[in-house]
Amino acid sequence: MAHIALYRTWRPQSFHDMVGQKHIVQTLQNSLREGRFSHAYLFSGPRGTGKTTTAKILAKAVNCLNGPGVEPCNECDACVRITEGTVMDVVEIDAASNRGVDEIRDIRDKVKYAPTEVRQKVYIIDEVHMLTTEAFNALLKTLEEPPAHVMFILATTEPHKLPATIISRCQRFDFRRVSLEEQVERLRQVCADERIECDDDALAFIARLSDGGMRDALSLLDQIIAFSGERVTYDDVLSITGGMASDQFERLVMAIQDRDVGAALRLIDTFMQEGKSADKCMESLIYYFRDLLMVKMVPGSQALTERILDVKRFAEVAQRFSADALIAMIDTLNYYQTEMKYSVQPQTLLEVALMKLCSQAGASSASAGGSSTGEAPASERQDGVVGQLMNRIQRLEEQLSQLLKQGVAPAASSPVSGPSSRPAPAPAVTKKIEKLDAYLQGRDDPAFRNVVQQWSQVLGRVKELKITVHAWLVDGEPVSVHESNVLVAFKSAMHRETTEKPANKQLIEQALAEVYGQPYRLVTMMLRDWKAAADQAKPADGPKEELQLIPEDEGASGGAKEEWISEAIQLFGEDLVKIKED
Repeated sequence: MAHIALYRTWRPQSFHDMVGQKHIVQTLQNSLREGRFSHAYLFSGPRGTGKTTTAKILAKAVNCLNGPGVEPCNECDACVRITEGTVMDVVEIDAASNRGVDEIRDIRDKVKYAPTEVRQKVYIIDEVHMLTTEAFNALLKTLEEPPAHVMFILATTEPHKLPATIISRCQRFDFRRVSLEEQVERLRQVCADERIECDDDALAFIARLSDGGMRDALSLLDQIIAFSGERVTYDDVLSITGGMASDQFERLVMAIQDRDVGAALRLIDTFMQEGKSADKCMESLIYYFRDLLMVKMVPGSQALTERILDVKRFAEVAQRFSADALIAMIDTLNYYQTEMKYSVQPQTLLEVALMKLCSQAGASSASAGGSSTGEAPASERQDGVVGQLMNRIQRLEEQLSQLLKQGVAPAASSPVSGPSSRPAPAPAVTKKIEKLDAYLQGRDDPAFRNVVQQWSQVLGRVKELKITVHAWLVDGEPVSVHESNVLVAFKSAMHRETTEKPANKQLIEQALAEVYGQPYRLVTMMLRDWKAAADQAKPADGPKEELQLIPEDEGASGGAKEEWISEAIQLFGEDLVKIKED
């Protein structure tokens, strides 16, 4: 006899067999008991949590020859045939492959006919969010007022993609992820029935990997049984899933905390030799640091007991790091995990991420408790210093703002200075930058007009060389030229700092030379600073000049004067010509 997958063999056939979802089971059973079931239901939730299974059980319950009742008997002809999928009046439709308006119109035309084999026609539409807008519109009226003998059950993993008009016509039930405890209990029951010995820690690890999906857990167990035979161990689960034991992570984290780059890289090489993938290692490492942070921030939480087998051991490791350090490490790993999706060398990025963590650990790791001499913990001392520096930076920024309003540019905001995020010390902002005057005058240079006219070509060339640099450069705009320098003003400090990086700056200057035919050096500043300086450089409004006509021949006739006046009006317009009598 051919083997049938465990998730199919153990698919619940009654509400009593359902794992989790007690809130849904109780509501449906009460409505069946009282005969108040609806004409349309919407089952939403993560994959593998029982949406389609519940729909089929409900279809059997309303059509059971011994019912309708709170449970299908699973013995009558209707229940058996619905389970086998041979009843024409119970239709299961995959909306992913039948998403067009024609398929829905076909349903709309057929619902008016009475069922021929069972009591109630039931349409189960799986992944209903895949339907097109036109198909939803075709379904609306039928879903709102179907014949009394028809029931619709819609199932989806993405309810936010459904139109509100569809949702409002259904009774909605949100399926939850199955808890780890309930999953382990069902897996233990399956192993006992299949006569398979399985360690408790192996079952717990399988349940954690399934992320709340009972179907995923059974599929994974089926795969591991095929690998290990009649006894499943924790090591077997690690081998088949590519996971890593917590003690391996503990050694890796200790190497990071000790800033031992060599040991960390050797451990990664060992993982790769064992067949682990770099992206899986990265994902598991993020989860491990997340668990350390949870142990440190919310000890005793129920979420910890579901994910961590040995909470005490995790707590000991977590004491070696401050909460800020753990958050920074998770941010770093998350950044490199995103970059890994577009890299052809994911292992290299994993190694770079670990080296980055080692450098962070030296500056950020701290013990949670104070020293024996009563001195404050290192993390508290560090927070105090950071607070003082932030206050000082805020005061300096206020001083810089006042000086800019008075027309004095700070030394640190010169176009040839470093990033604007580094405030200059107070004594350095006492004189006006002379070079900025040259750039202000450079706005009238013909070379600047040439730069502006061909700036789009520069952006296009930069995009060809490296599209990520182009994404930063488009935030800036050329505002002046001085000698062989092109001044670009940026709205965002982050965009400016990124283009100032040596590699990016070199690439941009290469594009400038190719487009303009001569070498140009890129200099940058913030757009708000440039506008402030430009406003200060504007001359004060003076009296408007008046055009006076003085004939060469003072004794000219009146007719000659009229010709002068007429010609002047034609050239300059009446608004600019003012006539004075002698």
